[in-house]
Amino acid sequence: MGLFENPLPYDALSTIIFLPLSGALLILLFRGERAARVMALIFSLANLALSLPLLFLFDPSLSGFQFVELREWFPGLGLKYALGIDGISLPLVLLTVLLSPICVLCSWRAIEQRVRAFMFCLLLMETSMIGVFCSLDFVLFYIFWEGMLIPMYLLIAIWGGPRKDYASLKFFIYTLVGSVFLLVAIVALYLKQGTFFIPDLLFKSYDYRFQFWVFLAFAIAFAIKVPMFPFHTWLPAAHVEAPTAGSVFLASILLKMGSYGFLRFCFGLTPEAAQKLAPIIVILSIVAIIYAGFLCLGQQDMKRLIAYSSVAHMGFVTLGLFSFKLWGLKGAMLQMLNHGVTTGALFLCVGILYERTHSRLIADNSGLGKVMPWFVAFFGLFCFSSFGFPGTNNFVGELFVLLGAFETNKVMALFVIPGPILAAAYMLRLLKRTIWKDGETSPLEDLTLREVLYLLPLAVAVIWMGFAPRGILGLMESSLRLYLEAVKGAM
Repeated sequence: MGLFENPLPYDALSTIIFLPLSGALLILLFRGERAARVMALIFSLANLALSLPLLFLFDPSLSGFQFVELREWFPGLGLKYALGIDGISLPLVLLTVLLSPICVLCSWRAIEQRVRAFMFCLLLMETSMIGVFCSLDFVLFYIFWEGMLIPMYLLIAIWGGPRKDYASLKFFIYTLVGSVFLLVAIVALYLKQGTFFIPDLLFKSYDYRFQFWVFLAFAIAFAIKVPMFPFHTWLPAAHVEAPTAGSVFLASILLKMGSYGFLRFCFGLTPEAAQKLAPIIVILSIVAIIYAGFLCLGQQDMKRLIAYSSVAHMGFVTLGLFSFKLWGLKGAMLQMLNHGVTTGALFLCVGILYERTHSRLIADNSGLGKVMPWFVAFFGLFCFSSFGFPGTNNFVGELFVLLGAFETNKVMALFVIPGPILAAAYMLRLLKRTIWKDGETSPLEDLTLREVLYLLPLAVAVIWMGFAPRGILGLMESSLRLYLEAVKGAM
C-alpha cells in the first residue's frame, strides 16, 4: 500500500506523540501544583496547535499512509520506527489532541491531591493514545497500547471513588487479558511473514485457517477494549469510580482503540475470516444496543447511565463496521467521533454537577433549570445529541449505520430499531428528572468561564458535525474504500 512522505520540515507525528511525554517529564522537575496545571495545559494546547498542519496538508484523495516517518530500529528483528496516518487514524488523532487540554481544564479544581502526578498521567495517556493511532510497526503499536494501561489504572486507583480498588483492578485484569491475545496475534503474524512492519503485512493473501486464529485473537483483544457484550462488565465500574478526566479519556479515546483495531487489522489482515465470522459480531452488537438500552432505563447514577449508553453506542460502531457496506463504515467512523465528543461532554457535565452537589444520583440533582440555565443549555444539547436528535452529530452517524445494516440484511436491521427509541427514552428521562423536575435544589453556581471554555468546543462539534459532516467524511472515504475492498475481495 502507498506510503507518502512527510511534507513538513520536521517530524510532525513524532512531535505530537512525544511532546506530551516531554511535558509530563518536565512536570516532575517542577514543584508546585499550579505550575503542574499550567504546564500540562500549555503542552496539551501546543500539541493541539501542532496537529493542525496535519489536517490542512492531508490529501483525502490518497488511501495510503501520509506524513510517514520510517527509520530502522532493530534491523536484525525486522523492527522499524515507523509512523504514519491515513483517513482512518487522522480524525482519531485530532479527537485526542482536542480532548487533552479539555481534560486538563476540567481537572483544574476537581483534583486537589497529588496534582503533579495526576497531570503526569494525563500527558502520558495522550502520548500513548496518539502513538496507537500513528504506529506502523506492530512492536511500536503494542508498546503504545500497553503504555496507556498503567496511567489509566493509576487515574482510577489513586483519584477514583469509594470502590476505586475494585474498579481499577477489574480494568487492569480485563485489559491485560486482551493484551495477551493481541500479543499472540502479533507474534503469529511475525512468524508467518518475518516482519512487524504493518504496511508489509496488510492486504496479503493468508490461508483461511491462519486468518481464523489471528482474527479470533484480535477480536477478543478489541472486543474487550470496545467493549462488546459480554466483555463490557469492566466499563461501568471504571467509569463510575474514575475522576472526570479519566472517564472522558476512557469513553472518548480508549474505547475507540478497539474499534480502530477491528477496522485496521481484522479488515486489513484477516478479511476472509472477518467476513465469515461477521454474523457473530453483528448479533453481539445488536444485543449490546438493546441490552444496554434497557439497563440505562433503570439507572439512578448518572455516570453509570452514561457508561451503559457507551456500550450501546459502541454497538452501533461494530454493527456499522461488520455490515461491510460503505454507508455502514462511514457511519461507524462518524459514530466513533460522535461518541467521543458527546459522551465525553456528558461526563464533563456530570463532573461539573458533582463538584457542586457531591452526588451523581439523579434524585440529588433535580430542578437544575431554575438555578443553572447555562449548564442546562449545554447539558440539554449533549443529551439530545446522545439519542440522535436530527441536527446533531449522532443522528447522521446512526442513520448511516442503519442504512448499511438495511443494505446488508433487512431482517437484522429491524432488530436495531428499538435502540434509538430506548436511547431517547433514557436520555429524556434523565433530562426530565434533572432539569424540569421540581426539587429542593439549593442555589448552585452556574457555569464558570473555565467550564464554558471547555464545553463550548464540544457543543460546536455536535452542531457542526450534525449539519455539515461532509468535511469529516471526505477525509476518511478513500481509506475506508480500501479496507472495504479488501473484505469484499475475500467474499
